[in-house]
Amino acid sequence: MRLGAHRPRLATGRPTSTTALIGKILLLGAINALGVFGLLTAFAVGDWGVFGFVALATVAADYVYFSKRIEAGKYLLPGLLFLLVFQVYIVFHTVTAAFTNVGDGHNLDKPRALEHLLAISEKRVPDSPLYQIVVVTGSDGTLELLATDPQGAVTLNGEPVTKGVTRDSTGKATAVDGYRTLQLRDLTTRQEEVFDLRVPLGAQGALRTQDGVTGFLARPTLRHDAAADTLTDVASGKVYRASSSGYYVASDGTNLTPGWTENVGFGNFARVLTDTRLRGPFVSVFIWTFVFAALSVVFNFAIGLLLALALNKPGMKGRNIYRSLLVLPYAVPSFLSALVWTGMLNQTFGFVNQTLLGGADVPWLNDPWLAKGSVLLVNLWLGFPYMFLVCTGALQAIPSELNEAAKIDGASAWQHFRRITLPLLLVSTAPLLIAAFAFNFNNFTVIYFVTGGGPNLPEAPITLGSTDLLISMVYKLAFGGAGREWGFASAMSAMIFVIVAAISAFGLRRTRSLEETYS
Repeated sequence: MRLGAHRPRLATGRPTSTTALIGKILLLGAINALGVFGLLTAFAVGDWGVFGFVALATVAADYVYFSKRIEAGKYLLPGLLFLLVFQVYIVFHTVTAAFTNVGDGHNLDKPRALEHLLAISEKRVPDSPLYQIVVVTGSDGTLELLATDPQGAVTLNGEPVTKGVTRDSTGKATAVDGYRTLQLRDLTTRQEEVFDLRVPLGAQGALRTQDGVTGFLARPTLRHDAAADTLTDVASGKVYRASSSGYYVASDGTNLTPGWTENVGFGNFARVLTDTRLRGPFVSVFIWTFVFAALSVVFNFAIGLLLALALNKPGMKGRNIYRSLLVLPYAVPSFLSALVWTGMLNQTFGFVNQTLLGGADVPWLNDPWLAKGSVLLVNLWLGFPYMFLVCTGALQAIPSELNEAAKIDGASAWQHFRRITLPLLLVSTAPLLIAAFAFNFNNFTVIYFVTGGGPNLPEAPITLGSTDLLISMVYKLAFGGAGREWGFASAMSAMIFVIVAAISAFGLRRTRSLEETYS
């Protein structure tokens, strides 16, 4: 029998080509189903950028996975798509936001901000009658007001209704044909939509409700002049003009909130240096960030190297056990270790004060300098096992011939370390030290879980502490409570990226010089 005369078959008995075809069809269905779902979702919210990306990604996936010309693309496309979504898009969005004032009070575009200002300015007309209200919803799901006025007339969204109305014993309209009446549980889950309902009634004002049961007539206290782009307080006559700051501002400096998102150019970047209240605390945080990153790398590397040298002696008993024990802190999640250390360093109940120091009252986390030392200590505990592993591998990679030659030449232990071991060790570990510096420059975990950035700096215009790094400062600007400034935080993030990139580029260039020297 001629070899290869029969096609190999799977256990099911079907030819492999048939199985491959079925697999391709299933993959095609999954890819396009996911693509259609993404397109419909983007279309529903009107996000045309996402719509275009999903469409192109779906077409590209269909072409790559069902074409025999691009074999490598089958493996590269998923990673490329994830890179675009989770890296490129995020960087682009962050840089774009850095040139705007987006944040609390500036989340809307100008038309929506104006609409919201006019809506919230509406106040109940004095002595206006109360309406009996029922909230109903049509087939499209939108909410509408079924109102009964004091005379018993019924309107649906301001239009009179005479047929298909169901009333209760008091004469209140409770339902209308073609609409579903919302019950109390429905009103509770959609209370914001109910509060936003507004039915214009001409010169009388607008019908509003706050509880979905009773309604009242309301009129705006602000009047909009579209030609001059101003808002005028009807009662006081105060005029608010649209400004480049993203607010309607009066001549006395007061403004109306919410504002709108506005392009501020390099204003967020310049604010770091021009805002006199922020400049001092920022410089303090900036310097501490460099000090923290540098000392963390130096201490972790020194302890890791010392332990690696101590356990690198051949024939040492229990060496593998010691190495395993030293790696244990690296195996525990860093945030858990940080929380344990926070409890141990507690001033009143901590293990360090109560047990090791016999009931001392040392403010490890409440004194600015002790807090800085505490976070360095915790970071040393978290980081030295990594450096120990790196140094152990680098030491074992040094050729034994060099060590033997140094002994023959009569070099002392210090000369051997300084002239041979350390230079060769740095050749292989220098890139990792640069990466460790970049990591510690943005080491949010230790700061957040150990000190929370504290103790606070009273002179800072925002919530900042003595141990805050630039990255934790960014977090507090973006998510630290009231007055969140996402645009300013994005500008700070961009600055951190530039700083870390510049330091990494410089370090890698120096690393290449080191490699050329000892190669």
